[in-house]
Amino acid sequence: MADATTAARARIDRALAELERKILEIKARPASAPAIADDDLFAPRAGNGADAARVAELEAAGREASLALARAAAAVREVLAQDDLDQDDEETESEAG
Repeated sequence: MADATTAARARIDRALAELERKILEIKARPASAPAIADDDLFAPRAGNGADAARVAELEAAGREASLALARAAAAVREVLAQDDLDQDDEETESEAG
């Protein structure tokens, strides 16, 4: 157990040292310097046409999934509303009977 903990701590220490090195490197660069390749993980990258096509496919799939979820949520709301109406009708009938 101690060996695993020691190894994990060493990996964390190395990762922190690498992060600190990158931060210092970025801070030391003048604003006019070109961007470092991996300094923004969310920046769009210049890629080939296959990457752009794949991104477009994923975006389209995301839109389709969103629409499907919206339709499913509407159907669930409709069923729940109908159940509420049915319960209200049953309560009204039992009170009248």
